[in-house]
Amino acid sequence: MRHAKGPLLSIDLTDRTVAEENVTDVLASFIGGRGVGTKLAHDRVPFDADPLGPDNRLYLTTGPMQYSQMSFTGRMNATAVSPLTDGLLSSNAGGFLSRNFVATGYGAVELHGAADELLAVHVSDKGVEFEPVPDLVGATTSETVASAEETRDLAAEHTACIGPAGENRVRFASIMTSETRAFGRGGLGAVLGAKNVKLLTFDGASAPEVEIPPVQMDVHREAATDDHIMKRQGTASVTDLGNEVSALPTRYFSETQFEGVEGINGDRVEEKKFKKGTCSSCAFACKLPTRDEEAGLETEGPEFETVMSFGSNCAVDDIVDVMRSNELCDELGMDTISAGDTVAAYLASEDEFGNADLAHEIVEKIARREGVGDRLAEGVDRVHDELGVENWSVKGLEFPGHDGRTLQGQGLSFAVANRGADHMYATFYALEYPLVDKDQAMDPAGLGSKPARLVGRENHHAVLDSGIVCKFSRGFVTDDRLAELLGASFDDLLAVGSTIVDLERHFNNQRGFDRDDDRLPYDLPGFDAALDDYYRERGWTAEGRVPDARLGGAGGAAPADD
Repeated sequence: MRHAKGPLLSIDLTDRTVAEENVTDVLASFIGGRGVGTKLAHDRVPFDADPLGPDNRLYLTTGPMQYSQMSFTGRMNATAVSPLTDGLLSSNAGGFLSRNFVATGYGAVELHGAADELLAVHVSDKGVEFEPVPDLVGATTSETVASAEETRDLAAEHTACIGPAGENRVRFASIMTSETRAFGRGGLGAVLGAKNVKLLTFDGASAPEVEIPPVQMDVHREAATDDHIMKRQGTASVTDLGNEVSALPTRYFSETQFEGVEGINGDRVEEKKFKKGTCSSCAFACKLPTRDEEAGLETEGPEFETVMSFGSNCAVDDIVDVMRSNELCDELGMDTISAGDTVAAYLASEDEFGNADLAHEIVEKIARREGVGDRLAEGVDRVHDELGVENWSVKGLEFPGHDGRTLQGQGLSFAVANRGADHMYATFYALEYPLVDKDQAMDPAGLGSKPARLVGRENHHAVLDSGIVCKFSRGFVTDDRLAELLGASFDDLLAVGSTIVDLERHFNNQRGFDRDDDRLPYDLPGFDAALDDYYRERGWTAEGRVPDARLGGAGGAAPADD
């Protein structure tokens, strides 16, 4: 099986020391990316670690496809215990960092302990340098990136950093890379902030050689020539469809359609797009550099989830206002989904839906923990009672779009995903809109046969996240091609994916997670029976726990029955 290569670089921030460890067995068994990050975290992070304490460890990893030049592979993975969900969580980001990361020669990087002052940590194939950066206290993403370019001659594609939100331990703070791309979900930026790391840079010329099959060029050519609407509108292209089928959360989830959708849909985003945008080596180019001359605003996005969270969910119907929210979150370093939903909860509590100026003001206050922002920085799960609103989160993670009350398989996916309410864990919504061929589609109503299909998609997506291959490669990186690219049968890959999901769940079980956490803020017909079916498919107990018998002697799990 094709996998990432290189030693683990373990960085002790407390003592400012480094060590290299051979982790070839982990790389060979778990491919790279999320799989390797999960396995290392499962075995090396104490089950009772405080997410914001020195015992939590943050892992940065890539996969074997980052040694290729194939489209859909400009991605990185980050894994740690989440300050937002309190469980083990992986987040991945696009952009241009991944190939500079592999150029250092390391297969994975681990950060543990905590520095006694704000640091930049510079990793290269020549070693690691710790640089105190007191002048970057409170700096925005663009200011931090500019500093790296000025002082180290390293452009944005070499950097991963946090904004003020991460420094202030906002529980949904992002790690920003390539300036506008985010390890967004779960608050891993707060983990870096708690460790007093403002900036990481990666540089070198020591990438290991991994031979990638020629099928990579077929994928690349098709990505370049396909006339896909995402090339014009990104994920915002699904906005009208979501609204049409009543799956667009509106006014803090109190409605599922937005009467102002025409002001924030994919057409409006496309009107503001002024050039092509992409990730490293990708010819699909679905990113969204946007500009509004009148407002003097330039950003990248918004993607659909930001259109939902800061648009329909806040009842804001002007795309420029949503662009402003997007830019603020990028600069301050926050997940646009969690930030937007939290702002929507506040607007609901104040009867201020549609007030874009107030939304922008609250975003600033959250990032700096000023006034009401200090409470809101804790996220919906911890503040909803105080606001007097419903708790629209699963396992502490705020909801994206693709409303599960309509797309009910996606609703089940939100409930059971180890990350919490996350749409990318299985992208089940694609089957239910549908965004796939008719023979792959499923009726959005009902749960019936969906648990088994969900298990297969979760396993498959765990492999993509380990490869690492973008989820938008759907239709380009087919099952056969993925097997060829990774040098293993598709069934064997699914078994690896199943083990990754088991390890995530087992870690979270040790922290107290069980069936009670696999719940939704709304009722779905047949939900409890579907949950039972899902657990049986996984080989877990009726309480949603991974039996010890599924775990091997080194913490690994037996292959699941897919």
